[in-house]
Amino acid sequence: MSNLNIDSIKARTFDAIVIGTGISGGWAAKELTEKGLKTLVLDRGKDVKHIQDYPTTNMQPWEFPHLGQPSLAIREQNPIASKHYIFKEDAMHFVVKDAEHPYIQDKPFDWMRGYQVGGRSLLWARQTQRWSDYDFEGPARDGFAVDWPIRYADIAPWYSYVEKFAGISGNKDGLPQLPDGEFLPPHELTCVEKHFSEQTAKNYKNARPVIIGRAAHITAPQPIHTQQGRAKCQHRNICQRGCPFGGYFSSNASTIPWAERTGNMTLRPNSVVHSIIYDEKQNKATGIRVVDTLTKEMTEYYAKIIFVNASAINSNLILLNSISNRFPNGLGNDSGVLGKFIGFHNYRGRVTAEFDGFHDSTTDGKRPNAAYIPRFRNVFKQETDFLRGYATSFSTSKMGNPTDGLGESLKANLFKPESGGWIANAQMMGETLMKESNFIKLDSEQKDNWGIPKLHMSVDFDDNDMKMVQDFYVQLSEMLDKSGFTNIKTSDTKRNPGSENHEMGGVRMGKDPKTSMLNKWNQMHHCANVFVTDGASMTSTATQNPSLTYMALTARAVDYAVREMKKGNL
Repeated sequence: MSNLNIDSIKARTFDAIVIGTGISGGWAAKELTEKGLKTLVLDRGKDVKHIQDYPTTNMQPWEFPHLGQPSLAIREQNPIASKHYIFKEDAMHFVVKDAEHPYIQDKPFDWMRGYQVGGRSLLWARQTQRWSDYDFEGPARDGFAVDWPIRYADIAPWYSYVEKFAGISGNKDGLPQLPDGEFLPPHELTCVEKHFSEQTAKNYKNARPVIIGRAAHITAPQPIHTQQGRAKCQHRNICQRGCPFGGYFSSNASTIPWAERTGNMTLRPNSVVHSIIYDEKQNKATGIRVVDTLTKEMTEYYAKIIFVNASAINSNLILLNSISNRFPNGLGNDSGVLGKFIGFHNYRGRVTAEFDGFHDSTTDGKRPNAAYIPRFRNVFKQETDFLRGYATSFSTSKMGNPTDGLGESLKANLFKPESGGWIANAQMMGETLMKESNFIKLDSEQKDNWGIPKLHMSVDFDDNDMKMVQDFYVQLSEMLDKSGFTNIKTSDTKRNPGSENHEMGGVRMGKDPKTSMLNKWNQMHHCANVFVTDGASMTSTATQNPSLTYMALTARAVDYAVREMKKGNL
């Protein structure tokens, strides 16, 4: 019997464990297995294999029961999930339903989740901008929150490393606040976007650049992409269904299959991580407790190093639930900041306008991207009554094409570019401040279906956020007016935190173990063989989309962890 027990433990012992398979978890799996480590990779959702598990990827609009829209009954059953733009008939099978994983909203929090292998890498908007030193130095400059333990120079080579593998399209714009990367050919601005870019450059002396977005789409496949089995983006603009061409980067199309090919990965879906096991004699984590979502049985797995990549909120949950005599308030939580200083991006501001011109032109096909206006407020100096700033997504499209006729006559009418003007849409993405009053915690009594305490969400906007929204209205309206746009209107989406997809913080990096959870390598200050490299590790949110930074931090942390293992330090 004792031999059987030893054999069982051996079968459940690995060199490394990765919790989560989204953007960062996929990268952790790739890097660890590629470096020769036998790695257990866990996801709480079902397995989703590239191509074969994209059920709607080739469906036509008329093939959906409600032409793509969720039915009233489904919306009523999912008042939170259905608020999100991705919750449509073609992709809602990749979105967690409200009743399946409830949580407690002390303040309104519309949490959009994707529980399956690949996570939200199947659903993301694929925008990939590097951070600059202006972002990493932000907290130190304005004294809000704590200083990042790294700067741009620390992560720049890792940005290059992940960009080449993932495939990022973009233009080298030479902007200090938005460093250039390893780009594939860029998408093209529309004629109206080019006009707006040129006029804004003239009106603001190049201080407010309008550029093409930088996106994780393969526009010109390189050998590394064909080795992954991925092809050129087809510009179908139905990315949320899963791309059978692998034209955009996802864990499913890229990092997970790459890790699988090494022969070093054991993938275990339907596995909810209950907690991390801490050995007080060894002063380190020795493994994890996992609940099978189908059988509800709990099993323990063991490893020398553990990467926590469950997505920001769930990574906080796992660590908060990992209690021991040494860490009664959560693993590594001597500082008391675990679960606190939660941030997100503020998408509430919108501006629309019309442009009467370029009647002889129209858009050409579909573009899975938009124009982008990098942050221009409080970058080089503090100039407003609010801290930090916002970036802007900007797009234009032709309006008013006649739809009269049938067959050939309809086709001819649709291709009459002179028939209408243009409409412009601007959407802000504002940096929220990481505040102690924005936090999550575990409920002391209520538990979910897997015996894990339910989460309390207490996250909200503040006065700084609303001042930023008002400034966005004023500045974008002025920029559009000066460029000849008319019928300029502002609106507030009233979107709650959570619906933005960019939850961050709670397990922040920092220089001082008294005020942070992780060091400059994303390594726990007080539990050295545990690394957190997803959004939970972020010290501030910046205005850029964060996924590229998660990828780079993860590759960098794995490189360090493996080197430390070889030295016998982990």
